[in-house]
Amino acid sequence: MVKEPHPGRVKTRLGRDLGMVGAAWWFRHQTGALLRRLRDPRWDLVLAVSPDVEGLSSRVWPADLPRLAQGRGDLGDRMGAAMDAMPAGPVCVIGADIPGVTRAHVARAFAALGGAEAVFGPAPDGGYWLVGLKRMRRHAGLFDGVRWSTEHALADSVASLRGARVAYVDTLRDVDTVADLGVVNIYAKMKQ
Repeated sequence: MVKEPHPGRVKTRLGRDLGMVGAAWWFRHQTGALLRRLRDPRWDLVLAVSPDVEGLSSRVWPADLPRLAQGRGDLGDRMGAAMDAMPAGPVCVIGADIPGVTRAHVARAFAALGGAEAVFGPAPDGGYWLVGLKRMRRHAGLFDGVRWSTEHALADSVASLRGARVAYVDTLRDVDTVADLGVVNIYAKMKQ
């Protein structure tokens, strides 16, 4: 799931600390590094892009990677549409703002789908960086009633699966604020 890295349209909470241009720059370079890191012959990388028209023709992302439009709706609607657009078989969806994700993390998620119908990669804030399904199509009701961008997002998503076997893989941090980057505020230290 990627957005075009325009200042003020991507990573706006991070932009409050770094400035909107700095946040967009970080997202663009983070996503580029992530795409290079996750290329692997065991799976296909497909970019679910937003905004739809601009993202499909963008020169920001590698031209060799297939793209599909995220479409309308909330995050659950857009992730569900991306999952439904994939061929039959296991599928994992991740965000582009997780600096720590590696091929090994993704491989563990796909392996977990051998014994579960769904897999989540939790985030420390109550959300998640990965959701995966072992399916022909998305589970009915998946993502219904999820309180997005809250500490309840993971629990609500699991509850929406209504009794499906769920596995969990590594907990990784996404980046929403400058504190998530682990950056020390130099100016605050200088004042002390």
